Amino acid sequence: MNLLPRIRKFLNWEVTPKPQTKLLPEVYPHLKAFRLPLILTVLTMMVGTLGYVIIDGFTLMDAIYQTGITFTTVGFGEISPISDAGRIFTITLIIAGFAVFTSAVGIMVAELNRGTIVAILKERRMLYRIARLKKHFVVCYHNDYTLEVTKELRKSHIPFVVVDPREEIHEWAQEYNYPTYLKAQPHAELTMLKADLSSAKGLITLSSSMADNIALIASVRLFEKEHSIPQPYYVISTAEQMSDVEKLKKLGADTVISPTRLTAQRVSAMAARPDMENLLEEFLYKNDNPLDMQEIEVPKYSWAVLKKLKETHLRDITNVSVIGITKKDGKFITMPKGDVLITSECTLLVIGSESKIQETKSLLRRRKKPQELKFV
Repeated sequence: MNLLPRIRKFLNWEVTPKPQTKLLPEVYPHLKAFRLPLILTVLTMMVGTLGYVIIDGFTLMDAIYQTGITFTTVGFGEISPISDAGRIFTITLIIAGFAVFTSAVGIMVAELNRGTIVAILKERRMLYRIARLKKHFVVCYHNDYTLEVTKELRKSHIPFVVVDPREEIHEWAQEYNYPTYLKAQPHAELTMLKADLSSAKGLITLSSSMADNIALIASVRLFEKEHSIPQPYYVISTAEQMSDVEKLKKLGADTVISPTRLTAQRVSAMAARPDMENLLEEFLYKNDNPLDMQEIEVPKYSWAVLKKLKETHLRDITNVSVIGITKKDGKFITMPKGDVLITSECTLLVIGSESKIQETKSLLRRRKKPQELKFV
């Protein structure tokens, strides 16, 4: 029993993730309409077989074969001489077969026109695609913001699932190249399970309705508690009015973006410094930029706590520069000097390459003084 898992582990052979069975929509209840033609087909074959055996003394195999070619009206003819009674029986069998097949085709066309079975099969395929995603974002509600966000996620090779309750989502997904999407209410628990939120990195809600954003944020945080998610989701939301930004943050949103405020800041920056218009955009948002800027929180247990910035030698060890420090009380120190003390749970604003910033994070999470300090 344990041999197959050991072989897979040795070969580094990962099993393709699949959605939970209970999440897959059932197609079988929609096939009930085909039961009658199927039953009639079986009964006709049985009656035809018995008829040829009794009337003309066919062997069982010959009777089944004669019934099959007669019932399906393929026109192969008689495999052995048939009596007049047998021919009357054959005509009756042909009419019965034509009636059964006609009803079956009519039912099939009606079901296909209804579109239910096709929609279920498409959803099943989509759920299998979503189950293969890891560290993805669930983007809720389709609008102009969603188009731009998904474009940037695609450029950064970050997987995503778009969720929208409107029927038009199928057309939008084809038009705007959404590889994975769901037609469902975003705040429903079943939707979160189908979107594989347990494996997601976070959720982005972009509804223009404040009520939708509130309901979704509350549902996500409740989903975390009920399913014992070890790492909280990173939740991003939008708010048209500035008064709503703090409300959404208090409800559980990690980041709330106000398009109105961003537009005002951008316009004022362009007015004040026209020559610096694209500098920040090029630095922060360009994918091929070798430099990155991130915030790193210093844990309580870090070896760097209560040490001066120059004593950590972060620049010498990891080649990153600390350009700002946010204290626990919210006080921000710009371009800190080497004598500035690093305190517990402060946040360092660093600039450097992505790999070096990750190395700095790992360094600051250590409890013991790193060995690298002996060589600087």
